[in-house]
Amino acid sequence: MATYVDVKSEILRWAIDRSGLSSDAFREPVEAWLREEKKPTFNQLEAFARRAMVPLGYLFLQQPPNEELPVPDYRTRKDQAVRRPSPNLIETIFEMQRRQQWMREYLVEEGHGSLPFVASMKVGESATKVAKDIRKSLGLSDDWAAQQDNWEAALRYLRLQIEAAGILIFVNGIVGNSTRRKLDAAEFQGFVLVDSVAPLIFVNGSDFKVAQMFTMAHELVHVWVGQSALFDLDATRPANVQVEKYCNAVAAEFLVPAASLQLAWATHRRGDAGMTSLARQFKVSPIVVARRARDQELITEDEFFNFYRRYTNRERKKGEARKSGGDFWRTQNLRLGQRFGHAVISAASEGRLSYSDAYDLTRLHGGTFDKYVQLLDQRGQR
Repeated sequence: MATYVDVKSEILRWAIDRSGLSSDAFREPVEAWLREEKKPTFNQLEAFARRAMVPLGYLFLQQPPNEELPVPDYRTRKDQAVRRPSPNLIETIFEMQRRQQWMREYLVEEGHGSLPFVASMKVGESATKVAKDIRKSLGLSDDWAAQQDNWEAALRYLRLQIEAAGILIFVNGIVGNSTRRKLDAAEFQGFVLVDSVAPLIFVNGSDFKVAQMFTMAHELVHVWVGQSALFDLDATRPANVQVEKYCNAVAAEFLVPAASLQLAWATHRRGDAGMTSLARQFKVSPIVVARRARDQELITEDEFFNFYRRYTNRERKKGEARKSGGDFWRTQNLRLGQRFGHAVISAASEGRLSYSDAYDLTRLHGGTFDKYVQLLDQRGQR
């Protein structure tokens, strides 16, 4: 016999609104529940919770919960605060918090202490000084990017150096490994969770790849000034908040030093070809070069946004042309980060972490987890 459960229509309406899905996604018998003409069975409520991407326990509350993000929210669109965060964003932030907390405890047990660069600078200090300190702490020379073959290689190298310095970094465009739950780049581009032992950077992998390097650099500055944040960069512009503007300025100086750009600008070609040429020289995306040129008043605001639209439209078309979802195993290095992955595997193999907990932390289970361990070991032996 089916077991019917009591659930308030107010809670159901809240869950539907929270999901961000259209009302068409919720039809009968949900409409009858909302009118309180029928009650759902427990199995029906479970299915509804999965569809609405809401924890099942929330549906038994007497009133909607006040879901507050555990990080300052600096997201804006046209200087207006954005609507409440989506279930995908909420789940991603809390999952990263769980990973960070576990990693912190693991590192402390291993004898690691606080990282010296976390919260080592103050907002307002010279952008050149902070950018120089970031490069030094990451083991990067002044011309580190120019030594790479292209900006894609520079992006990979930067990510590896960030990990090597002790910062957790995750790049993912979906919730965990669920390809049905894509993260929306229009909602956020990244966030940073500052901790003295295990600072964490998350980059929204569904964003244009050309924008991800600037997001990484922006998040690095947050670590240096010791301020966690959830943010977006509307056409690379930060929110109208002091710390966001400052992090953008330092990130720009870190990637494209003003003095170097001024020298290179004198001989560059005008138009899109010139931006592409400079991007190859600095090993960053053309968008970063264009934004830096605008900051230095080498081009006008209109010139920047016209270029930005042309370039992103081309990138969007390239993305649409790529049908393949990519190599699942190669993608795991981005989704989990090699440093975090190695730590979980090490703890599990030593019996310090149960395999069920290792599965939960990695979202890999059984044979999939075992294969990931083998591939990570093979890479480590090369």
